[in-house]
Amino acid sequence: AGIPRDRPWLLATVHRRENQGAALDGVLAALAVLAAEAEIILPVHPSPAVAGPVRAALSSRPHVHLLSPLPYAAFVALMGQAAVVLTDSGGVQEEAPAIGLPCLVLRAVTERPEGVAAGNALLVGRDPAAIVAAARRVLADAGLRAAMAEPSLPYGEGGAARAINDLLLGVARSRAAPSSPRSSGSWSRSAVHHQ
Repeated sequence: AGIPRDRPWLLATVHRRENQGAALDGVLAALAVLAAEAEIILPVHPSPAVAGPVRAALSSRPHVHLLSPLPYAAFVALMGQAAVVLTDSGGVQEEAPAIGLPCLVLRAVTERPEGVAAGNALLVGRDPAAIVAAARRVLADAGLRAAMAEPSLPYGEGGAARAINDLLLGVARSRAAPSSPRSSGSWSRSAVHHQ
């Protein structure tokens, strides 16, 4: 609401402990630079180690929109309107490829490399110059942006719960089934009478 639509929207989230302190200052410096070219939308994490520096660095910047934390559905709806997401969130790294949102990962390493391997995400780190360069490249290169925006499901297609349920029901049914007849090697009365 009230965010201009004549410029691209860059959605940003940052909250990890590894991105606090000097690392957070670098990410915020990059977002301040990018605000000259795009609308920066940042739901602010409530942690004082994040909220204080974010508000100090960006609250007075034009084209920066600091939001309160959003309910999940509202955040996903916002993702659907953004041109790029810059994030250190593992969950956002998983969701962005599914909805076709190019994702710039603000971490040195990620435990979710599948999005990078699928081409939906780029691991850009926390250096301000690298963040700015990656965001500019994705915004300027329509071919790259289109490739990154091709929806994919690198983390699975959502059928795991059904497969587990079917497996458990199959095991439960097999245990509830009547016992099978005894094998020929087992003792029975008839075998005793024929000896």
